Amino acid sequence: MNESGPLPPTSKVHEKGPFYKNIAGGVSDTSEGGLEKIIFDDMVDRGWRPGDPKDYDREYCVDLAKLREFLTETQAAIAEELLLESDNPTRRKFLARLEKEIGSRGVIDVIRRGIKFDHHDIELFYGTPSPGNAKSAELFAGNRFSITRQLRYSLDESGRALDLGIFINGLPIATFELKNNLTNQDVDDAVAQYSDPRQRNPTERLFAFGRCIVHFAIDDQQVKMCTHLKGKKSWFLPFNQGWNDGAGNPPNPSGLKTDYLWKRVLTPESTTNIVENYAQIVVEKNKKTGQKTRKQIFPRYHQLDLVRGLLENVRERGVGRRYLLQHSAGSGKSNSIAWLAHQLIGLRGGSGGVDDPEIFDTVIVITDRRILDQQIDATIRQFMQVGSTVGHAKRSGDLRKFIESGKKIIISTVQKFPFILDEIGDAHRGRKFALIIDEAHSSQGGKVAAAVNEAISDPEDTINDALEKRMAARKMVTNASYFAFTATPKNRTLEMFGDAFPGPEGKTKHRPFHTYTMKQAIDEGFIIDVLKYYTPVASYYRLEAVVEDDPMFDRKRAQKKLRKYVERHDHAIRLKAEIMVDHFLAYVLAPRKIGGEARAMVICSGIPEAVKYYRSIKSYLEEIKSPHKAIVAFSGETDVEGQMMTESQLNDFPSDEIPDKIQEHPYRFLVCADKFQTGYDEPLLHTMYVDKKLSGVQAVQTLSRLNRAHPNKRSAFVLDFYNNADTVTEAFSNYYRTTLLSEETDQNKLHDLQRELEDAQVFTQEQVDTLVERYLAGERRDTLDPLLDPCVALYKTTLDEDGQVGFKGKAKAFVRTYDFLASILPYSNASWEKLSIFLTMLVRKLPAPTEEDLSKGILDAINMDSYRVEKQERLKIMLGDEDAEIDPTPPGGGGQKPQPELVRLSEILQTFNEQFGTLFTDADRIFRRIKDDVAPAVEKDKAYQNAKTNTPGKARLELTAAVKKAMGPMLRDDTEFYKQFVQNDSFKRFVTDFVAELISE
Repeated sequence: MNESGPLPPTSKVHEKGPFYKNIAGGVSDTSEGGLEKIIFDDMVDRGWRPGDPKDYDREYCVDLAKLREFLTETQAAIAEELLLESDNPTRRKFLARLEKEIGSRGVIDVIRRGIKFDHHDIELFYGTPSPGNAKSAELFAGNRFSITRQLRYSLDESGRALDLGIFINGLPIATFELKNNLTNQDVDDAVAQYSDPRQRNPTERLFAFGRCIVHFAIDDQQVKMCTHLKGKKSWFLPFNQGWNDGAGNPPNPSGLKTDYLWKRVLTPESTTNIVENYAQIVVEKNKKTGQKTRKQIFPRYHQLDLVRGLLENVRERGVGRRYLLQHSAGSGKSNSIAWLAHQLIGLRGGSGGVDDPEIFDTVIVITDRRILDQQIDATIRQFMQVGSTVGHAKRSGDLRKFIESGKKIIISTVQKFPFILDEIGDAHRGRKFALIIDEAHSSQGGKVAAAVNEAISDPEDTINDALEKRMAARKMVTNASYFAFTATPKNRTLEMFGDAFPGPEGKTKHRPFHTYTMKQAIDEGFIIDVLKYYTPVASYYRLEAVVEDDPMFDRKRAQKKLRKYVERHDHAIRLKAEIMVDHFLAYVLAPRKIGGEARAMVICSGIPEAVKYYRSIKSYLEEIKSPHKAIVAFSGETDVEGQMMTESQLNDFPSDEIPDKIQEHPYRFLVCADKFQTGYDEPLLHTMYVDKKLSGVQAVQTLSRLNRAHPNKRSAFVLDFYNNADTVTEAFSNYYRTTLLSEETDQNKLHDLQRELEDAQVFTQEQVDTLVERYLAGERRDTLDPLLDPCVALYKTTLDEDGQVGFKGKAKAFVRTYDFLASILPYSNASWEKLSIFLTMLVRKLPAPTEEDLSKGILDAINMDSYRVEKQERLKIMLGDEDAEIDPTPPGGGGQKPQPELVRLSEILQTFNEQFGTLFTDADRIFRRIKDDVAPAVEKDKAYQNAKTNTPGKARLELTAAVKKAMGPMLRDDTEFYKQFVQNDSFKRFVTDFVAELISE
């Protein structure tokens, strides 16, 4: 609102809008005051009581009238002793105590738990009543939910007023600043008003941390919220519903686009639910300094919508359903999982009363990522009121103990879960479970999922033999509900967890139960749009033959080997490492990206390459006397100059310290080989250097390491030495908006594969039945081989090479497809289960068809002549603004042995050099190098310039030295040129003379 009085009549802009007089029945009030009245009236209609700004005590930040009414109605004896009717020492002492408690604990905790004053335990709020509990309903009715217009809050500047303030029992919980697009102001103007210390001084008591739960900036189009006003550092988050998978709100045919806030989110019942189950002050500890900071949390709209939607659906449909939640990075998934977990354990069936049974006995949070294992555990513990209900299964024994003892919430990793399945027994199989799966991917549809199901399933009495138990274990069991979170759902994930709906031509499609898309997260500023900062790098290199004859090689394999040879060559890696370091120092650190705290990640194709990059970066940083350092990350051991070493040995600190070390000085580069590419949340990562083939989900997950927001992060940067923009665009387009499955996997393809495998006559049904019977009976291993070995012999003697390739491919495809379909099909098929067991063992014994490598020896026949890279223009990749459909899981299999195309070495090199080589001839290249690179560097050499006026002999010495110095970069830019200069004295004299001639012109 405009607090300095109305603008002069001559002004063309009035913040409150034009002043409308009642004429001809009146016109619509389109002013800010009109919006204020709409919100006030709507909230009063929904149970909020009108408040009087005169009742607000600015010193103690309470509505005295509403506090007195609440205490008088619900705790009359205490209210009488507090003498709340008038100003007196007792009332002031009580209010001072209340003000101090809110200041130290926050209003959320004070509302939940009340305060102690003298000999009184004073309740300040009565929570949601249990169905059928008349007493709790009576107490809840005693609460005073109130809303006050033009709340004058300031002790020092009495004219300062907020448009609206809402209270619970006299305690402020939220404030509103309103703006109106029809008077040329919007939500950002409200944010600016909150953030301007001259208008909303953060030192005012009402704006102190924890005094209010949330502050809303509102116009007729959008809502933003902030939980801690800090002047210019106030961080306002969007609180919008989202529209078309992006930011904003959908048109509202029956009112304002933002009325969901006061009509649905902030009803008395909904506000109570938020205070009881979502709003929270958490303590975060800085691992480096040990310093603790408090952070107040209020759920974002999509988090509230997600958790409430899931709870309602579970209450209606019970246990046994599957839910796919496609939530992008930046969605606040850890908090969403924590809120969901701790509310699922208290969820009751029937009417929800205390006498109704709890729907779930245990909630198990399963995460693929060890980093998030700890993060989610910490988050849930902060939101749980009773820490003893949460168990973090660090070891398999912990998990077994927690399940058997009835622990309410258990956090574990997929890797830990199967270890204790054989030891759990049947005691808990009658229990009901909620499985919250973080970053669910196709691994949940295979053997791990089957193991989880086997541990918690309760087979029917008719299932007595081992085969039926195995089939039951593969099903999505009925005594568990699955809540699968992922930003990048694959086709198997969609089919296993997604909601089925009819598509055209009778096809069944699948979609997520709830979405918060990458598009919305980017639009709302929660993550950085990495594709806006993607820069591919073109590599150019020239190879030459070093053998006198012209042998023949397989064209396709040779081309692959040549590129690997070039890109993994020590010289190439050293050159690219120098480019990375130079770029990072000049374009990331020098401009102080992320306030000078930016970090870089180097993505390598394998462990040997990661070690080479790490050592090259480390060496180059030392050469240029840079204070910065690199860290290498990989799993296991690798050979480093004949010695097996781990990442911790190379880094000289334990592996588990890597996430903390990269945040510290002097570490700036994190060099990775298949590590930290998923599940790693580090906002300081600004730049990524990619030298690895990426596609599909892996490309999205890898590049998305850069998208985490940071208060000082305005951009990101990707320098890709391997992939191109088309590949990256295709990968991201599937997950930019909602991902749909185009149709279900056709289980009839398993019938086709089974028939084709049987037609090959490699095995008989009797062999299958006998092996499965012996295997499930636990017989010795040497009773199985006599059944498998004859099949292997038939495979080798009766099938030609194409037949062997086809049979083995189909066998693998059958096992892979059955593993997936068995967990989602509504029926069991004993024939498929048996064949799957049999083929799993048989495939391991089948030798691959002998296939001669006709490209062998090509690396001995060539040498690298030159290598250079050329940074291309930065691309701002634009993704299609539409939902993406992905195809169902293909059964695959079949095929035949590829036929090599033999061509001569000279032709392979010609083709390769035409594609990757330089665009000029050898002679042209040499003269161009001397003229464009060497001569200009010599001409700028200060020592040579000073010697030119000296004796000719001295000048020649300095010229020779300057030419030698200028040739240094050729070691990386033109290997053959540099080698000739160093090894051939006559060529060295030619270069020196030619340079002298050029610079004397």
